Amino acid sequence: MDQACHKCGQRVEEGIPFCPHCSAPQIRVIVAEPPVQPVFATEPASAMPGSQASATVAVPVAWSSAFRPCILSAVVASLLMSLGLNPFVAMLSVGFLAVAFYRHRWRGGAIRPATGARLGALSGLLWFAISSILQTMAVLFWHKGPEIQQELLKRIDQAASQTTDPQVLAIFSRLKTPAGLEFLMVFGITFALCAAIALAVIGGTLGAALLGRDNRN
Repeated sequence: MDQACHKCGQRVEEGIPFCPHCSAPQIRVIVAEPPVQPVFATEPASAMPGSQASATVAVPVAWSSAFRPCILSAVVASLLMSLGLNPFVAMLSVGFLAVAFYRHRWRGGAIRPATGARLGALSGLLWFAISSILQTMAVLFWHKGPEIQQELLKRIDQAASQTTDPQVLAIFSRLKTPAGLEFLMVFGITFALCAAIALAVIGGTLGAALLGRDNRN
């Protein structure tokens, strides 16, 4: 079968490597085209129906925006404790208040319990710092140090009156020394820090479970 020369257009017998008219080579290499991959359009999140999009939206912790609600809840809980609120109740409520204030500031989206726990931990740490500053000011400016010492000695005497074990009484006697009182104060500060964070985390988790639902629908 004859074919046309790609250069001069004259008919050339099939199988002849060069055109007898213009000497152009007649060998052709056919390159197969790569298969075309189908392209699937991705629907943006904004095009999703509201019921589907809002079901998966959760508010991440924006720490720059979370600090103000946490410090506000710590101040409120500290004021309530100064008015007679039980310290452990204040520790629990500070985490709940942090979620409530953060929810009021960051409208829309769900607040997960893990987020509430983080807010509670931050607010509990801030509450402990504020309470420690207030206690330090009371000792320095209002000379509450002797009263605190007398209260510790009173508590030790009350605990010692509940037992007759000589070894336990010896431990209480050591605690009444200056070194023992210093140990009790350090232990009390450490315990208060751990309790403040733990109870505030519980309060924040409860706050997220009760107040953190998505209310945009």
